[in-house]
Amino acid sequence: MAVCEVCFRHCDIKEGMISFCGARTCKDGRVTSANYGRITGLALDPIEKKPLSRFFPGSMILSVGSYGCNLRCPFCQNSDISWSDMAIAFSRMDEAKLEDVGVEYISPEELADMAERYKERGNIGVAFTYNEPMIGYEFVRDSARLVHEKGMKAVLVTNGTAEVKVLEEILPYIDAMNIDLKGFTDRYYRDVLGGNRRMVMDFIERAVKDCHVELTTLIIPGENDSEEEMRELSEWVSGLTDKTGNVIGRSIPLHISRFFPRFHMTDRAATDVSRVYRLAEVARDSLEYVFTGNC
Repeated sequence: MAVCEVCFRHCDIKEGMISFCGARTCKDGRVTSANYGRITGLALDPIEKKPLSRFFPGSMILSVGSYGCNLRCPFCQNSDISWSDMAIAFSRMDEAKLEDVGVEYISPEELADMAERYKERGNIGVAFTYNEPMIGYEFVRDSARLVHEKGMKAVLVTNGTAEVKVLEEILPYIDAMNIDLKGFTDRYYRDVLGGNRRMVMDFIERAVKDCHVELTTLIIPGENDSEEEMRELSEWVSGLTDKTGNVIGRSIPLHISRFFPRFHMTDRAATDVSRVYRLAEVARDSLEYVFTGNC
């Protein structure tokens, strides 16, 4: 048995078993990545889809994802690769069976070479996305380093639910992140998402000191859609500082997105567009760059 140190769960993983996130295992008494190089999604996307609005706008980026997630958002749009039952099943399959269900092994070297080949189509690098990349941070670290060696950019799209010491492993190789700040109450993070708000806040505080960061908040009716919560969230962001202590938070972009019923959360209607716009107005009292999505 060994303890996983990636996130707040600190899973005790028995030999040969799989963690809560479905992507880490115990082998010879050590926690290792069970999803290393196991790719479920690969696409050349506009950078704005990450979403990143103030990082090389108009460019393309090769987006790649594996499986597994350490949150349990009931509205997940990638539940077929993120939620534990499927992720654990993937982790227990050998390579031949994985190919049968559309999971392909791609090494960091192959991924970096692929990114370079797509330069002629406007590609600037690789974005780690679709599932939660930090639960397989070793693949992110190894691939992003090689992408950097080719003079290209590495982007992380993450829920920010990881220990800062794990973040430190990849930060030297990451140029930009979009981090979900899904709400601003402990109740919402704990009871709806199965997460830890303080861990995400610590992650964001560290990330902004060394790379370009944009944040995303999906507005769920009846959960995180109050003006008071948006005011508290945006005011906190506005106070974030760089590594020298200078306040830079007002210039951190915030994407406020509209929810649509999906997966396990079909008990409410889509977020009213006027509500998204109103919350964006509230956020603009504290932040210079506020974008609305899915409207």
